[in-house]
Amino acid sequence: MRPSLYKRRLDNGIEIFSFYRYEDIKSLLFTKHTDIGFHIYKLLAQLSFAKFAQEFSWENRVASIAIDDNIKSGYSHTAILNKALNSQNIKASFNKLRAQNLLSYSGKSRAFRQANPRNFTLKNFRDKEVIVVDDIITTGATLREATDKLTQEGKEVLFCLTLSDVSKK
Repeated sequence: MRPSLYKRRLDNGIEIFSFYRYEDIKSLLFTKHTDIGFHIYKLLAQLSFAKFAQEFSWENRVASIAIDDNIKSGYSHTAILNKALNSQNIKASFNKLRAQNLLSYSGKSRAFRQANPRNFTLKNFRDKEVIVVDDIITTGATLREATDKLTQEGKEVLFCLTLSDVSKK
C-alpha cells in the first residue's frame, strides 16, 4: 500500500498532512494495542514518515514531537511514528507533550472532545520549530489543543503529520 499526501487545515491555520485515508488502513490501525501492532506501525512508519523525512529540507533542523507518546501495551504507537522522522533535518524528541486528561477519545463526538480537553503539559526543550505527530486525525481537537499549547510556549509549529485522516474519503 503506497502512501499519498492528504492536506487539511486546523481552524487555527496550521496544516496537517496525512499519508493514508482512514478507510484504507482502518484494520491495520485497530492493531495498535496488540502485540502485532508494534510491527504494523513500524512498517507503516517506514513507508510514510521515514520517506517523508528523507525528502524534507528546512533552513534549520527542526524537532518532531509526538502527541502523548506514553507506553501502552508495551510500546507507544506515536513514538514509533515520530522515531521514523529522525533524520538529517528532523530531530525526533520524546516525552515532551503529555495529556493530563487520559480519557479515551476513540469513537467520541466533537462535543465530547471539546468538553474534555487533553490539558497538555509541555516539557521544556530548546528547539523553536516543531512538527507535531499523531496517528489519526478525526475532528482535529487534539491537534488543535496540542498546537495551541506549543504556540503559547513560544514554539513555531510548522505543520502536523498524521498517519491517517478520517475525513478523506
